[in-house]
Amino acid sequence: MIKPGEKTRFFFRYLLKGLAWLAMLVFLFIIFKNYINVDFEAWLGPIFDNIFLMLSIYSVSELVFGIIPPELFMMWALRFESLQDYIFWIFIFAVISYLAGFFGFLFGNYLNKTVLFRYIRRRFLGKYYRLLQKFGVFLILVAALTPLPYSAISMLIGSLHYPLRRYMLWALSRFIRYAVYGFIIWEAGLV
Repeated sequence: MIKPGEKTRFFFRYLLKGLAWLAMLVFLFIIFKNYINVDFEAWLGPIFDNIFLMLSIYSVSELVFGIIPPELFMMWALRFESLQDYIFWIFIFAVISYLAGFFGFLFGNYLNKTVLFRYIRRRFLGKYYRLLQKFGVFLILVAALTPLPYSAISMLIGSLHYPLRRYMLWALSRFIRYAVYGFIIWEAGLV
């Protein structure tokens, strides 16, 4: 049984963790940009200049439980300098992330009875499965807005055969996270 206010505390705990992570990244970004003389463009230029490669790396990361934080790709998008271009890239990243969650949902939905899925759930998703049992579909909103692994949570939600339309509606909140985090990173890039 969930105690009154426990869902709210759970949401804000992970939201604060996400904002702390974002603050640390932005702080490091500003320090490196203004005080440390390291030319990342020269060092990572071949990767940064290849948009297809960057989108591929981002897509694989989002499909595989967000191995690389999306905020780093948002920082990469600052290189285009125009606000309109930056908003375009943030939107593209949000769409890719949303679709990665959708594919995770489908993977969980259709493969939940396989040995592979049971292994993945037991080996990698146990903690999140317990959270799902405790908080139910509220976990979709928390995963979409916080640093919880969105694709993994989507896979678990799909494994419960949660209605797809409702999942897709709740998952739209992922765009809110990208808009807010993108705005913060854009402002930090101007410093």
